[in-house]
Amino acid sequence: MTGAYASRARYRRILRFAARYMAQAWWFELFLPRIGLGRLAARGRSRRLQRIAKNFHRLAVSLGGLMIKVGQFMSSRLDVLPPEITKELEGLQDEVPPVAFPAIRMLAEAELGMPLDRAYAWVDPDPVAAASLGQAHRARLLPRDASDAGFEDVVVKVQRPGIDDIVAVDLKALRRVSGWLDRVRIVSDHVDLPVLIEEFADTSMEEIDYLHEAANSERFAESFRGDDRVAVPEIAWERTTRRVLTLEDVTAIKINDVEGLRTAGIDPSEVAKRFAAVMFDQLFLHGFFHADPHPGNIFVTPSGDDWTFTFIDFGMMGEVPERLREGLRRLIIAAASRNGPQLVEAIRQVGVLLPSADTAELERAMTALFARFGGMGFAELQRVDPREFQDFATEFGDVVRAMPFQLPENFLLIIRAVSLTSGVCSGLDPAFNIWDAVEPYADGLLRDERGNVVQAFAREAVTVAGIAARLPRRVDDVLTRLESGKLAVETPRLDARIRSLERIGRRILAGVVFAGLLIGGVLLRSQDAVFGTVLMAVSALPLLYALFAGWATRR
Repeated sequence: MTGAYASRARYRRILRFAARYMAQAWWFELFLPRIGLGRLAARGRSRRLQRIAKNFHRLAVSLGGLMIKVGQFMSSRLDVLPPEITKELEGLQDEVPPVAFPAIRMLAEAELGMPLDRAYAWVDPDPVAAASLGQAHRARLLPRDASDAGFEDVVVKVQRPGIDDIVAVDLKALRRVSGWLDRVRIVSDHVDLPVLIEEFADTSMEEIDYLHEAANSERFAESFRGDDRVAVPEIAWERTTRRVLTLEDVTAIKINDVEGLRTAGIDPSEVAKRFAAVMFDQLFLHGFFHADPHPGNIFVTPSGDDWTFTFIDFGMMGEVPERLREGLRRLIIAAASRNGPQLVEAIRQVGVLLPSADTAELERAMTALFARFGGMGFAELQRVDPREFQDFATEFGDVVRAMPFQLPENFLLIIRAVSLTSGVCSGLDPAFNIWDAVEPYADGLLRDERGNVVQAFAREAVTVAGIAARLPRRVDDVLTRLESGKLAVETPRLDARIRSLERIGRRILAGVVFAGLLIGGVLLRSQDAVFGTVLMAVSALPLLYALFAGWATRR
């Protein structure tokens, strides 16, 4: 199979998969509810979503390349996908067979511009790890290179042959599918898919650029310079290109190897506490963090009486830009002052809410949340009736699901890093509480000079005082306009509800007319076949109106 033919076949296979399940979603989620069969459609929704996720899992494993990354990326997009899908995709790993070593040798030699036996003293043909975008082999530097580098044993990461073309095809298909979905209002109102795809494309292109990964490694090491808790493998730059990365072999005890840690005399619960501190230092202090801290990417390296975390694989890194830090600061201040509208505005500033969001219901939900649970400590919350939590969560969840929102890329990576950190720490110490680890950093944000809570409260007090000072005049103005008959009241939500009821009324009337014409046609057909058939045919017009009236106004 030629490369061009294989690329076209891959592209069409992805589009066929997407088209099939988009058509299924249209039928069950849009058409059936429109004709009054919403309960029937909802009855098997969970099973349908699980089946879609399983089929995508199989597709991703069979295609490899970027499709596995798509599944891993989407598994963390709780803002976009229902839990039935994200849960199924959580287990999607790089389940692909390794590339035969001759093909790896050919690519590496072309990149390095020399035979492997001139570039390295030895290369293990069996990979130590194989992934969808590349694979890694242990090797040893030549004596002269080892002398210059300061280390001898290395790991050589080599891209899969043809991965650039595969990524290009996959991104082209994903952009096409996102274009289809973006034309559906129910989708476009809740997520900016083209932006989401471009975020994913940027992340993917960075992951297959090993020069970018090497630069990330050095920047990360600079962040922790002088910090004995963290180590980073050195890069052998003379043997590194965009498709080949040679780095110091730092293999040690995997962070989740509890028995290995105990054998080395290391307390797993202490590892959990220190690991959380290191990760939150990256998030809150350095603003540059490892976004994929799963157990395979962190080793615990014994060193005398102490030990060190050694991070590897810097292809997926995240930053906390100033705008996001400011939004997080406002979130904390709003939560501290229990101000629902201010909290919603902070969420908007962070970029979570899309511009089309009508936040009135969300503000009311936040206000109710603060009124009931605000100020409670963890111990107090534990004494709250679980059924009350469940009822509130259901109501609050309905409001949130109605909001057009998505998690910005930076925020997504933060959540991913925190989630993986929590999972690793809980595996090391079942009693670990992630919130205890976050608290010192939250306090630090509140003490930040630009986020001084006293100043924030003072500004809010001035705002309230100004409103109070203007209140008598504004009341007087309202009364004057009321007396003169010039007061106009706008009720956009009520007007919208009335228009909706009018549309429903017209559709009900059309349905009655349809039923009358159809039944009349059936009854008359036995006496006058022509007239009866005409009535039955004409009944299709009010039926179409009843089914699709409202479609154009919603588009």
